Amino acid sequence: MKNSKILLFSSLASFSLPVMAAGYTNFILINLDDAGYGDFSYNGAYGYTTPNIDKMAAEGVRFTHFLAGQPISGASRAGLLTGCYPNRIGFAGAPGPDSDYGINPDEMTIGELLKQKGYSTAVFGKWHLGSQHPFLPLQNGFDEYYGLPYSNDMWPFHPQQGEVFNFPDLPTYDGNEVVGYNTDQSCFTTDYTTRSVNFIRKNKNKPFFLYLAHSMPHVPLAVSDKFKGKSEQGLYGDVMMEIDWSVGEVLKTLRELGLEENTLVILTSDNGPWANYGNHAGSTGGLREAKATTFDGGNRIPCVMYWKGKTQPGTTCNKLASNIDLFPTFAEISGAALPERKIDGISLLPLIKGEKDAEPRKSFVYYYNKNDLEAVTDGRFKLVFPHKYVTYGAYLPGNDGKPGQLTNLEIRKPELYDLRRDAGERYDVITQYPEEAAKLMKIADEMREDLGDNLTRMKGKGRREPGHVRLTPPAQKK
Repeated sequence: MKNSKILLFSSLASFSLPVMAAGYTNFILINLDDAGYGDFSYNGAYGYTTPNIDKMAAEGVRFTHFLAGQPISGASRAGLLTGCYPNRIGFAGAPGPDSDYGINPDEMTIGELLKQKGYSTAVFGKWHLGSQHPFLPLQNGFDEYYGLPYSNDMWPFHPQQGEVFNFPDLPTYDGNEVVGYNTDQSCFTTDYTTRSVNFIRKNKNKPFFLYLAHSMPHVPLAVSDKFKGKSEQGLYGDVMMEIDWSVGEVLKTLRELGLEENTLVILTSDNGPWANYGNHAGSTGGLREAKATTFDGGNRIPCVMYWKGKTQPGTTCNKLASNIDLFPTFAEISGAALPERKIDGISLLPLIKGEKDAEPRKSFVYYYNKNDLEAVTDGRFKLVFPHKYVTYGAYLPGNDGKPGQLTNLEIRKPELYDLRRDAGERYDVITQYPEEAAKLMKIADEMREDLGDNLTRMKGKGRREPGHVRLTPPAQKK
């Protein structure tokens, strides 16, 4: 049971921040779905602008080498909310309505972390840590929940329904109760935003954690009448403009309530864009491949952090960081106790504060599937191991909500990329830098000892099991 966990109080709790009138820091984490590295006008987006997000970047810290724990939605979100590589907690892929696994009750989420310090907690949007009752937000550290239990395309209107998939009706939850099926998705961005603003206002005089997990811009795309037809890039641009509006509403509310100086706001995405959907997909900004691959088009995600008075305006941080690092960052700032169980995240507070020589994360390992170690990086060099991967470049992508054809390719020998000169991972330089490859191989071998590696048939010792339930078919609309 969660209330029986034994907690160790970290020395991080003794860290002192400048005293604020409130005496605590609020956290707002805005997590988009399938937004690419190049999907904002501050980073080169075409056909629409994102002025609120651009302003947030101009007044905060823009991270240029921020990586998802895995390049797939469910696993990425499990890593984000627990501070662990997803494979450490046995979490893989994107569990749907027929899945009997989810977040293990013995794992601590950010919600549970912060409730130790009296925070009110809420998640509005996509959950994706398991759709059975024990895995839903209210059983895992959150006071309020409204949204979808998994991806918005897992419904009967999928373009491949009956051919590849057989999805049941898609439930919308309010707390633990289903309040509708196959809800009009054009309402979601507005509804999530309205609930977020109301939550901030309701908790303006006490600490809170808001997890705003937008369902967009994951396909199927949908936008309200406020932004329909507003961009030059079609529906995808309209959706991104509405997301920017949503961010603006959250930031405006903080300003109106005088909460900017004691609120850390973070905007990121769960993984790279789903390039297979063509004009309904985002942009990697020139990075290789996309979602569901461990090339940086899949793992490298946008990230902006804003904390008035703490972040230096206009700062660009090119240090290595990951969404699994947010858990210990929130712990250090709030003084909350870290779990006894091992986590993989490292606090990013020195980078948020702009400490020039800080480099909290020295390396990152790119696991995918259940436990395949496909690559490792130290921030400049990236060593890619032999593995099969899906490629988006062999055929034309789909259009207007329909996916294109995919094929598989294979890396047959280790390859090394110099990300400083070759962010697109196009030129193998392993023969020029054998010593760098050897350093990265050592890091990989250490992780294999800990977490294992299915590609080399190593078991590892540090993996844990996800939660499981006896599967009961989800109720469907009559």
